[in-house]
This record gives sequence, C-alpha cells and structure tokens, in this order.
Amino acid sequence: MSDPYQTLGVARTASEKEIKSAYRKLAKELHPDRNKDKPDASERFSKVTQAYDLLSDKDKRAQYDRGEIDAEGNPANPFAGMGGGFGGGGQQRTYRPEDFQGFGGGGGDMDLGDLFEGLFGGGGARRSTSGMGGGFGSQRRPPPPPQKGADINYRLSVSFIDAATRKDQRITLADGKTIDLKLPAGVEDGTQMRLKGKGQHGPGGAGDGLVMVEVGGHPFYKRDGDNIRMDLPITLDEALNGAKVKCPTVDGPVMLTIKPGTNGGTVMRLKGKGWSQKSGDRGDQLVTLEIQMPQDTAELAKRLEGWQDPDNPRAKLGV
Repeated sequence: MSDPYQTLGVARTASEKEIKSAYRKLAKELHPDRNKDKPDASERFSKVTQAYDLLSDKDKRAQYDRGEIDAEGNPANPFAGMGGGFGGGGQQRTYRPEDFQGFGGGGGDMDLGDLFEGLFGGGGARRSTSGMGGGFGSQRRPPPPPQKGADINYRLSVSFIDAATRKDQRITLADGKTIDLKLPAGVEDGTQMRLKGKGQHGPGGAGDGLVMVEVGGHPFYKRDGDNIRMDLPITLDEALNGAKVKCPTVDGPVMLTIKPGTNGGTVMRLKGKGWSQKSGDRGDQLVTLEIQMPQDTAELAKRLEGWQDPDNPRAKLGV
C-alpha cells in the first residue's frame, strides 16, 4: 500500500487539522455516489479513508513514522530488535566454522540444527546447515489471515437543525435493513462514521460501513464555529417601547425580551442554543436585531411631523 501521507497529499509534518482538511476534500471528491462513471473511485475512496484512519490516530501515526508498522497497521518487521545477528547490541557478526568447535564435546562435527531449533522455538523439521545460508530462508511462514469483506460507502444527508441538535438519523443499509444512528458530538459536513461489520461479507468476516455525513444549509440560520447566527426583525414600536418577542431556535421558539430604546444591530446571546461541540456541550445562538419600518409610513410620518431627531448617529464615525 502507498504511503498514507502521499495518499492524502500532505507532508509528514502536517498537523491534525491539515490532515483532516485534506481527507474531507478528497472524500467529497472521490465519494462513489458522485463518481458512478469512474469505477476506480470506490477503491481510491477506501485508500484515502484507510490513510486517514491511520494518520488521525496519534499512536498509530507515531508507530508508522518510527517504521514499526506499515501503512495497513501491520508490524513492519516482526524480527525487529534481533540486532541483525546473534552478537547482541545490534551489531552484525559473521560466524566461522571454527567458532563452533568444541560444542559437541568431542571436537568433531556437530548438528547445528539443534542449536538453531533451540534459538527459534524448535519442533519443526531439521534444517540443513550446509553453507549456513539456507536455514532461515527455508522456514515456512504462516498463511496470511483470511481477508475481510469490502467496506460499503454510504452518504447520509442531515438537515442543519438535526445536525445542530444531534437528532438520531435512520439509514437503510445495502442488505435492506434500517438502523438508527446517533450523530457524534461535534458533527459537521464531511464527518465520517464507521459501522463495524456492516460491510460486505468475506472469509475473514464482514467489512465495515463507512457513512459520510452531508449537512444541509438553512434559510436563516448560519453556523459560526460552535455558535449559530441569525437576524431577527423587530418593529420600530418594539424597539422604542420594549417588548417580549418570539425568537426561533434550533430547539424550538423562545421568548426574547427587548429593552426599551434598543438599537438596530444589537446582538443578543441565547446560551446553549448553538451547535453541538466535541465535548458534548452546545455553543450559543447569536441574534442580531433588525428594526423594520412599517409598510405604510404615512401614519408614522404624520405623527412625527415637525419633529427632528437632534442626535447624530454617525458622530462616532467622524462624520
């Protein structure tokens, strides 16, 4: 398998944020649902996902960087630490036939198979010691474990409000079964969820289901980090005299108290009504008040006839 850094197109010094950003970009670009005319997209998507799984895990990434595991998470060299020979300290040593004289007790030939079997666990067939070179290479490796089935990719469209409140989502799997998913804390557009054992079946067990979340937009809510922003129109009368007005939130409407003399552009904060955070908490909803003039201004103009506001609201701008 290719180097995971090359697969994601990032440097080995890339930060977690850079790795996540690169993965999200590639996941959207290569998702099979968007590349039905490209048969290799599914395989490339799986490779990108496998590379991200390794590099997003701090321990596995460190092991890979040290050369302890390969790109698939398997031990890179099961004989690492043997030092390249029997000399200890990691030093390579070349043995000569005369180095083994006297081991047999009679000064003659000895069966080096007994020595090597003792070193490497014995119990197998005797290995030829002629030339000393073919003994280790002829040891039969255990057969590779049976392969798991392929992963299955899914795309889950989630509404803005459902994502903000982490409402359970129902998804239909390839086998026709439906399951309810709990959205993870801090879910966002491009978040991937792994469903263990929900992929294709294989000799080594079933693969996984890989669910990519796509968060939709909203007509008047906008996400700002962990907060949600919106503009709330109020009447001139409500701004002048104060009022209690109904304000929508992703959790349902709440009553908002407007103080008398409130200016347009005032931002009010509703605690805990924002986006879900990775910690499990919620951000806030930031409500910007917009004063709207009445549709029919004739009555207002009549009431204000002869009156002029003496204040200069632009004085702080230097004009």
